[in-house]
Formats: sequence, C-alpha cells, structure tokens
Amino acid sequence: MEQGGKAALGWAARDASGHLSPHSFSRREQRDGDVTIKVLFCGICHTDLHIIKNEWGNAMYPIVPGHEVVGVVEDVGLGVTKFKAGDTVGVGYFVDSCRTCESCSTGHENYCPDVVLTSNGVDRDGATTQGGFCDVVVVDQDYVVRVPESLPLDGAAPLLCAGVTVYSPMMQYGLNAPGKRLGVVGLGGLGHMAVKFGKAFGMTVTVISSSPGKREEAVERLGADAFLVSRDPEQMKAAAGTMDGIIDTVSAWHPLAPLLDLLKPMGQMVLVGVPSKPLELPAFAVCPSGKRLAGNGVGSVSDCQAMLNFAGEHGITADIEVVGMDSVNTAIERLERNDVRYRFVVDVAGSLGAAA
Repeated sequence: MEQGGKAALGWAARDASGHLSPHSFSRREQRDGDVTIKVLFCGICHTDLHIIKNEWGNAMYPIVPGHEVVGVVEDVGLGVTKFKAGDTVGVGYFVDSCRTCESCSTGHENYCPDVVLTSNGVDRDGATTQGGFCDVVVVDQDYVVRVPESLPLDGAAPLLCAGVTVYSPMMQYGLNAPGKRLGVVGLGGLGHMAVKFGKAFGMTVTVISSSPGKREEAVERLGADAFLVSRDPEQMKAAAGTMDGIIDTVSAWHPLAPLLDLLKPMGQMVLVGVPSKPLELPAFAVCPSGKRLAGNGVGSVSDCQAMLNFAGEHGITADIEVVGMDSVNTAIERLERNDVRYRFVVDVAGSLGAAA
C-alpha cells in the first residue's frame, strides 16, 4: 500500500477473460479539494464489459470496473465547499480533466483530450484509476454530483452514465421539445432511459428495434407511442420522413441508411452506442435532405447534475436488477447476452464484505 493511501477492497479483472475476483489496493491520499465516498451502489455498463475483456485494446490490468457510482460522503479535504460528510452523491464516467483546454473552458470536460476516466484511466500522478466495484472512491469535488433525495439510490446509479448519455444530446440538439417526434433505436440500458426522458419532455416517442418481441414492453410498460421493427421494410417505409430526431443506442454493427430515412429533412440523428466495427454512412442518406449525424460521449458534470435534477423532479430512474458482488460475474455473462432488463446494479455496500 502507498504511504498515506486509503485501503480499498474491490473486485477486479486480471486478464481478457474479464473474470472478476477480490482485489485489495490503495486509494490515493485525500488531497485538498477531494471527497472520500463510501460506495453504496454501482451500475454495470456495457462499457465495463468492453474494458475488462480488452475489446478496445487499452486494458491496464488489474481493472476494478464501474463508473455509475452512488454513495455517501465519508470525509472531505481542505477547501471542499460543495459537499459535506453525510451527503448522498454520485460519480460518473470520468473523475478529472485538464481544466484548461477549449473543451474544459466551455463546460464540455467530457471531451477533454486528457480526461481521466473513472476506471482504467490514468490519474494526474500516473496511477491507473480504479472504479466503483469497491468500497470507497476518492474524487475531486468538481467531478462529483449531488443525488436528489427523491430518487432511490439503486435505480439512480445508472443515471450517472446511461441517463446522462441520452439526456445530454437531447438537450443539446433540441430533442426535448413537447410535440416533437423522437425515434429511439434499441431498447436496452440507454434506450429505455431515452424513452423515459422523451416522454417526460412531452415528445412523441417511437421505439425502433430488430426484436418484434419488445413491442409490448416498449408501448405498454415504458409508455412509448409507437414501435417499429427495423427489419420490416414495409413498416420502415411507412414511417419514412416522420421523425424530428433519433437517438441510436445500439452497440452492435447495424445499417444507418434505413434509420436516416426515418428523419424529416434536416432531422438530427445522434449515435450514443459504440459498435466495435465501423458503421457505413452513404452520402446520399444525408446530403440531399440536409440530415445531420452526430456522436455523443456521456455528458459534462453540469449536464449530469441537470439530468439528475430533472430525474428527481419527474421520478425517473433506471429499470434495474440488483445483484450482490458474489454474483457479478454471472451478471456480466448475462449482460454479454443482453439478458437484462435493463441495467444490473451491484449492491456494493450490502454484499462486498460477504463476497470477499
């Protein structure tokens, strides 16, 4: 353990098998401006799966995954003004940035070229960051958000990534106006959050999925206004040119042109899923009609706080399945098969000690 560091217990992957097992390590010593947080719950994101299995080729083992962290403040360093012991807080996809680049200076620190990821990132001191599948995290106050008291903490955890990833572009591109028509491609962890936010904004929401069996779930339970089977040419043709915007949450390769056909002229499509294989964008799908295609990576700290505040006001949380740390490998295997509705959340505080 590093001199002055705080002992931490988590579960880590040691190789590309992605298998997690108990791991003791040291958190950094609390700096001025730092907040020390006892982790209560942590969501399991598809990004965690990519990282622990080294599917993006940048894994730095051992890796403690987890970047949808909800907990309670245990201690604060000198100069901390935003939080105090006992506050309920959250930590998302990143825990620091350079603070001086154009992105940081304009409130978009999520696009900082030197952003420090919560897990499998490189901290200022050169240490590899470890995520929320552990009992404690130490984070600069400027990268911590406050969780509204009205939200259940387990259901709030996935908002720190899945929630802000769809909320941020909806706000940025005007896909939050009552009466506008929004298409949501994919009904998973991100997609079901996009449906909930879209309905809370007062939009007409259509779920677009390759799985006909998800129709009842989308319409009857989540409240979507319509459902399109993306593999049905007749359904897709009938809906052509009807949507103001589309949020594409699918993380596997899929054709873009049929989805872009659904947009009105000058409509906006935003990619928030990250397929490992390149997607194809035919020029004819966007140029003749002025349609626009953008990408989005999570959101800024202020975006995340605004999203949590909105979620608190409207009672929006993720649909979750809570698991203990001793079941996390099974949960990850199920996630790989898309066998979850819609987000696993680890009860860290309630199970970590027993699991170890």
